[in-house]
Amino acid sequence: MRVNKTSANAKLNMADKIEIGHGSGGRLTRDLIRKVFLTHLTSEELRPLEDAAYIHLKNHNTAMTTDSYVVRPLFFPGGDIGKLSVCGTVNDLAVSGAIPRYLSIGFILEEGFPVESLEDIAKSICETAELAGVRVVTGDTKVVEKGRCDGVYINTTGVGEVVRPLPLNNVKAGDAVIVTGTVGDHGTAIALARNEFDIKSSVVSDCAPLNGLLTPVFDVDGLRWMRDPTRGGVATVLAELSEAADLGVEIFEDKVPVREDVRFISDMLGYDPLYLANEGKAIIIASGESANRIVGMLKKHSLGRDAAIIGHISSKFKGARLRTKIGGERLLDMLEEDMLPRIC
Repeated sequence: MRVNKTSANAKLNMADKIEIGHGSGGRLTRDLIRKVFLTHLTSEELRPLEDAAYIHLKNHNTAMTTDSYVVRPLFFPGGDIGKLSVCGTVNDLAVSGAIPRYLSIGFILEEGFPVESLEDIAKSICETAELAGVRVVTGDTKVVEKGRCDGVYINTTGVGEVVRPLPLNNVKAGDAVIVTGTVGDHGTAIALARNEFDIKSSVVSDCAPLNGLLTPVFDVDGLRWMRDPTRGGVATVLAELSEAADLGVEIFEDKVPVREDVRFISDMLGYDPLYLANEGKAIIIASGESANRIVGMLKKHSLGRDAAIIGHISSKFKGARLRTKIGGERLLDMLEEDMLPRIC
């Protein structure tokens, strides 16, 4: 005889582990949504649980981005996969000259994943979205068999209102290269969180929403282009910029802000901080005349205290290069093989 699970069983499951039934679209799915996600994600657009959310944008010039998050471990110093999924999407919109407004979030859960951990992730999503001023308006949940997923994967889509379009063809020779803070923090924190090295450190991920830091810069006439240097780090972003713009990029090693502990750990492990991921930093290209003003604005914000001009754009050579502290020169190419896979 076939027996249906009761609401009482569903409540018991909610305090325990994810089951295949939580992805069925039936009672267990609805209970999971109501007792975990809607407890923390409370926007009016999400609550009806319709197939699509109705959103309102005053500006018809809209930016949209999507990303997936498979970071390992799920919880790390300075953040977790939930915080990361919001910050990553918000930042992609912010560096595109848009004000982030709405997010969708999709979860792929592994059978047996602790519901308590899922609640922690949902709470983190809620807190980060509130900090960034964005609303989670729609989402989806699927469950796969045990061993077919590493706990939880998250996909997000973000929608924002474009304030200042920043196409790559804005970049010109003579422009300055700015970084909003120390580089390599996230990649270092993830490497240490995996407990593969017997190293104790206070390094935490820089994971943070950047829209509050960057939006004021939209009004500066000399702003050209922005990018968040996540996978592949600062070096890969600058190499891609050089190739796409057909211009040279030169940065100076002694100008790039790197935490001393990050530099020390990178030296120990054979990493290059310029290629390590960041989740709370941006690269900004601005005219030489406006660069100091932009840096001054950034330094007034807690996320921009270490902002610095690290180099310039040139038409005299092609490619990206690093001028070392001892006066040498090193080419900066795109990352070929990920030193730390699954950092976001």
